[in-house]
Amino acid sequence: MAYGIVLEFDNTVGKKQYDAVNEKLGIDMGAGTGPWPDGLRSHAGGTTPTGFVVFEVWDSKAQQEAWMSGRLGAALTAVGVPAPTRVTDVEITGFNAP
Repeated sequence: MAYGIVLEFDNTVGKKQYDAVNEKLGIDMGAGTGPWPDGLRSHAGGTTPTGFVVFEVWDSKAQQEAWMSGRLGAALTAVGVPAPTRVTDVEITGFNAP
């Protein structure tokens, strides 16, 4: 089955940094366009009372790791986004994107 990941960031990360990373990647979240990475099934990001969270579903953990160590990692560094304060791996047992 699919692989899920939840990345939690502290309050130094917000919509401004999220938008800047997406701009570096050439992704337009509003239009849903861009050079999406291979294996990404869904992506969402948003604010929480304590910071920012991103949750994704991938075909495999290896694809997510390749994305993180490649283009995404470079974009995060360029924008100055710190490492997540918490990362949770999820073995997906059910997934649907109607």
